[in-house]
Amino acid sequence: MIIYLKKFGTTLTSRQIGKEAFAAILPVIKTAEAHERIEIDFDGVVTFSPSWGDEFFRPLFEQFAGRVFLKASNNASVKATLAMLEKVYGKPLPQSPAK
Repeated sequence: MIIYLKKFGTTLTSRQIGKEAFAAILPVIKTAEAHERIEIDFDGVVTFSPSWGDEFFRPLFEQFAGRVFLKASNNASVKATLAMLEKVYGKPLPQSPAK
């Protein structure tokens, strides 16, 4: 399953909107097979903040541990936010293998 974050907009910047985005996608994710990978695609996202990312990713990683992987992005905002979240979480975020 691939989750395209641009479905939630190109500017992902507040905790409240991140929390709402997770709540909106949760029913869809729950329809996936128990072994199915969940890949996060940042294509089309212009601005991505740590607050939005934390509200979306923290419960995603907790509820679907070992199944969530992030696709690589060349977007500076995405890279900076993911680096900050890795510091906050104290571990690297799971990346999708390069194709």
